[in-house]
Amino acid sequence: MEVSILKLLKTLMVATALSMPFLPVQAAELKIGFVSIAEILKSAPQAEAASKRLEKEFAPRQKGLVEAQKALRKQEERLSKDGAVMGDSQRRSLEGDIRNQARELKRTSDEFREDFNLRRNEELGKFQKEVLEVINGVAKEEGFDLIVNDGATLYVSSQVDVTKKVLGRLTSK
Repeated sequence: MEVSILKLLKTLMVATALSMPFLPVQAAELKIGFVSIAEILKSAPQAEAASKRLEKEFAPRQKGLVEAQKALRKQEERLSKDGAVMGDSQRRSLEGDIRNQARELKRTSDEFREDFNLRRNEELGKFQKEVLEVINGVAKEEGFDLIVNDGATLYVSSQVDVTKKVLGRLTSK
């Protein structure tokens, strides 16, 4: 009787094994790729071109902010150096000017930062769209089922890294 139970278990195990042959075969056929978005942002000529456009566009405003900071510092130095020998009304007037300049500088600086961030996001959005199109093209041409990026990837083998292919296509555009 023990032999027949073992035979029955063996038969059940063989039947179970034979009924599930497709799972490992399907997993083995899955082609996965990896793209380092950080590397693309650092190395792609489009990213560098966008950075230069932003720099050129915002350089005059940044220069104005630097000039305003220097002027404010000069006023503060004048107050600290000559404040003790100034008349009361003259000192208060200078302190008021300094406060007004500081307030205006902060407002202008905040506007600059906000405008710069908006433009940077516009440029980044255009570039990301282009990168995504190239990644999709590589994936379709080379038969990838899945492409992941470096956002949540803990390990990647060089065999599945297609970053250089994507960068090559972006460089040739």
